[in-house]
Amino acid sequence: MKIQINSTLLRDGLNKILSVVDKKNSRPILTNCLVRAFDGYIELISTDLEVSAKVLIKAEVDNVGEFCINTKNIFDIVRELPDEIILLDIDNEQNLLKLSCGNIKFSLLITNTEDYPKLNFNAPTKNQFSISSENISKIISKTIHSISTDETRINLNGIYVQKIGEKLRSVAIDGHRLALLDIENFNFENDLLTDGLIIPKKGILELKRIAETYPEIELNFSVDESFMYISANEQYFLNIRLIAREYPKYQTVIPSKTSFSITMEKNILVDAIKRVKLLANEKTNGIKINFISNQLVVSASHNALGHGEEKIPVEYTGKEMEIGFNAKYILDTMSVIDANDITFDFNNELSPVIVRSDEDNAFLGIVMPLKI
Repeated sequence: MKIQINSTLLRDGLNKILSVVDKKNSRPILTNCLVRAFDGYIELISTDLEVSAKVLIKAEVDNVGEFCINTKNIFDIVRELPDEIILLDIDNEQNLLKLSCGNIKFSLLITNTEDYPKLNFNAPTKNQFSISSENISKIISKTIHSISTDETRINLNGIYVQKIGEKLRSVAIDGHRLALLDIENFNFENDLLTDGLIIPKKGILELKRIAETYPEIELNFSVDESFMYISANEQYFLNIRLIAREYPKYQTVIPSKTSFSITMEKNILVDAIKRVKLLANEKTNGIKINFISNQLVVSASHNALGHGEEKIPVEYTGKEMEIGFNAKYILDTMSVIDANDITFDFNNELSPVIVRSDEDNAFLGIVMPLKI
């Protein structure tokens, strides 16, 4: 079997599937990708059994066939090749892939495909819907920072997606903060989406990659009880195992009403927190924000370094109080709000603080106070 393929196309295809490859080496075969050759194109496939990816690439093929090869190794080689035509000659008797590009030649070991997992990229014909790449990118960029990294709380290790009325709601929560985004005019009827699905973080990162690769198209989705299937232009396919857990009742974290509210210029507060947090405790990133009459005071103290504070004039006439925050959490939340002004809604020093903006009303963030 011989294959002629453009090195740039092969490099891009391998780059798309490389991040899916099993990094823990739990099964040696999963460090390989499956290469299938057909008339006019090849398929590159990789999986870690939780997320699978398939890419179709144009190529000249003289005979159909398939083989497995170490994904990182062939990617590292192809990445260094000039932008020319590559010839791949498969010698099944010696289990070798002979790769040549001009005067450059490699002989690479290949393995049999029998041990490679049998993967299904055929999306169910029911439960199909589409979402624009732009909206997928927006969902991920505004919520991914709140995904929990605590592996003992598996149900929090992803983004929860749920259809509510004609909105597609995406939520991430880690116990310290919450990020919620509503996409309007989502009219697809589906019981699975109404009940809600949890997409794991690795799957989210691959979704981000596919949306960035095709930034101006509608991505096709399909779901069943265990998997989400995504395709783009019939060239790039994902298969993501969903987290089979119940998501917490995130609505209980969001205050139904608040007693105090303050609106200020976002960049002024962001800059003040960045400066003051230089004297925050390294473990907690703890800062204090004092809400006093027409003034907001951001401060931090470090036992070994000293104390810093910055005063910001604001319009505030509510109760004077001091609330502690993890500076990283509050900065992360504000950074995803596309607005000039930011609003904090709160009740007291211990209650959740709503971070929002009237200019970006599809997003809502919650940050829990920090005891300092």
